[in-house]
Amino acid sequence: MICVLRLTALHGTPLDDAGVRRNVEAAARAIGEREGIEVHGLEVAPDSIAITIDADRLTGLGFAAELRRVTNQWYEQKYRDGPLWGTPKPGEEWGEESNE
Repeated sequence: MICVLRLTALHGTPLDDAGVRRNVEAAARAIGEREGIEVHGLEVAPDSIAITIDADRLTGLGFAAELRRVTNQWYEQKYRDGPLWGTPKPGEEWGEESNE
């Protein structure tokens, strides 16, 4: 089962910064490797990242939550700024599942 997850920046376009982008990409790959989840692809936009993983919806939500937690913590400590990622609006989810 393929799951596509998207995290969107709370403010601005932080992923325009090469250092932020590299750290977020590395964190996503590290979580996948640590948890045995295959990361099929990463699509990075200036204000978001979409991660395609081989997992069910529940596992995908856990993956997104861990990526959000780890990168928010790093971003807040490094830049002394608020969280990198926002919280989904009520009724929205972090990811959407597709069966490819």
